[in-house]
Amino acid sequence: MRIRCLLFALLFLFLLPVPGNGRIINKLQKYYCKIRSGRCAVLGCLPKEEQIGRCSLSGRKCCRKKK
Repeated sequence: MRIRCLLFALLFLFLLPVPGNGRIINKLQKYYCKIRSGRCAVLGCLPKEEQIGRCSLSGRKCCRKKK
């Protein structure tokens, strides 16, 4: 039981984002965008697209075609 608690604590610390470095969060957001049939746009979505989320902490938008 102690090993499980230790492993959980280490996993939590590993996934905890470091201030100024959001690599893990950015990768998860990009993956989530792809799952939702979206694409990551640097400046903004095209006129026939809608924003469904964000791809990174820096402001990239997740866009997909309007239904």
